Amino acid sequence: MTGYFWTHLFQAGDFVKCFGPALWNGGLASQVGRALARIERNERFAFPFSTLTNRPRSILQQIGDSLFALVFPGPCALCQEPLEEAGALDVCSACWSELQPWSGPACARCGVPFASDRALDAAEPLCADCRQGAFQFDAARTFGLYRGRLRQAILHLKFRPRERWGKRLGGLLAQTWQANQEVFEGDRFLVVPVPLHRGRQRERGYNQAETLARGLIAARGGEKGALRLEAHCLKKTRATPPQTGLSPAERRENVRGAFAVSPSVQITGLAVVLIDDVMTTGATLSACAASLKGAGARRVVSLTLARATPQFPDLLVDETGLK
Repeated sequence: MTGYFWTHLFQAGDFVKCFGPALWNGGLASQVGRALARIERNERFAFPFSTLTNRPRSILQQIGDSLFALVFPGPCALCQEPLEEAGALDVCSACWSELQPWSGPACARCGVPFASDRALDAAEPLCADCRQGAFQFDAARTFGLYRGRLRQAILHLKFRPRERWGKRLGGLLAQTWQANQEVFEGDRFLVVPVPLHRGRQRERGYNQAETLARGLIAARGGEKGALRLEAHCLKKTRATPPQTGLSPAERRENVRGAFAVSPSVQITGLAVVLIDDVMTTGATLSACAASLKGAGARRVVSLTLARATPQFPDLLVDETGLK
């Protein structure tokens, strides 16, 4: 029975590839989904292929989803155009190519993009926050601007079951690492993801910052021991309201004292790279850095996938960012 099922499943995949995504978008997707749901209910061997639920996915479910995507490629998750080829990640090559790093002028310390090259005329080009010593971390770097396809990809990573995107997006952090050797060279870093509160992580099923951290380490090839992940180094000790809509001062107060270093992790004298998806005002990363330094960290550098700044607003993506 099992062999019969897989044989016909892959034959169906060949059929879809031959006749194109139009057939898929025309209703075959829903029919296949209903058929597989019936098989899932009635056959013990079948993987649960449904991708319509937001509950945490088990390893077997993720394997099943990946196999389903390989056999039946649907539309790109970001642009909704038909995928030309099957793949484990449902994003077309054109959208991946739109994820570009920021290459313009930026603050020498926190990396916030400057709207004009004139800021570089200063002896040390710093933003207003860095001139005032607003941050507890020693430096911060980011891959790109929080807009367009990058913003969409991050929102999918956070709010859809897209955990497997973390490795690919973590590779973008590796590009940022390579492009900022003056910040990262010469130290053996402990890689620490910004934590979620346990209730939020239980609801989401994973911590998107941790998936990015794992992707970074994989892309850097382990750095021959220079990078070591400590996924549970930081704990979020209390749930906090969302930062969206808060002023910079309110954001800082919202996360003040919300993070603590696990007593089981020794970081005295170590250099730490903090990983997160987005930096806006830097309040969360700064609060994490304060806890790490309070526990003895010698140096803390923040590394994020995107930087949200009013100088470069996202005017093209709807508020949900998922369409």
